[in-house]
Amino acid sequence: MLYCAAQATTHPDHGQTKLKQRAQAASASPAEIDRIRSLDTRSVGEIHDRYYPAVYRYARFRLGDDQLAEDLASDVFVRLIEAVQRGKGPRTSIRGWLMATASNLAADYYRHSYRYPHSELAEELPASGPLPDDLAARSELGGQLQQALASLSPDQQHVITLRFGAGLSLEETASSLGKEANAIKALQFRALAALRRTMGEDLG
Repeated sequence: MLYCAAQATTHPDHGQTKLKQRAQAASASPAEIDRIRSLDTRSVGEIHDRYYPAVYRYARFRLGDDQLAEDLASDVFVRLIEAVQRGKGPRTSIRGWLMATASNLAADYYRHSYRYPHSELAEELPASGPLPDDLAARSELGGQLQQALASLSPDQQHVITLRFGAGLSLEETASSLGKEANAIKALQFRALAALRRTMGEDLG
């Protein structure tokens, strides 16, 4: 079943409040941005502890390897510090900046070492069936999932990995990418349809 935004089943206001809270959590506060710019050791450590798990999950989903994911996630935070030292880095969303950097590093890795042929994927099938995290749990399909992911457009790869790798909600993903939730839904729908099309025979 496709992920949908949380719906209020008993009280509409309660559902809207939860959505707003999750969307706000996806963006860094001005104070948090200021703390990372100060390069204070404690602040850097807190930001690392807060965001590292999601960055690691993102990298693990994209790369399919624990050690590579650890190396990539660590490199993301090294680049964060280097960017801040140069007067750059996050302006509105630390999470968004980190995930974009992780996506770029993963793409660089595949440009240098990816050996699977790329194939054109159809996008007309209904998005139903196992989700990517279900597929990743099946070790014999791990390499094929990585191949299928690499065949998606960059935006589709990023959305699928944020949603099912890093575990972000629809609203958090939209905030991280600076897009509307409906645009994320459309990207996710097409990406899932393409993944299921290319891996359908192996899913049985």
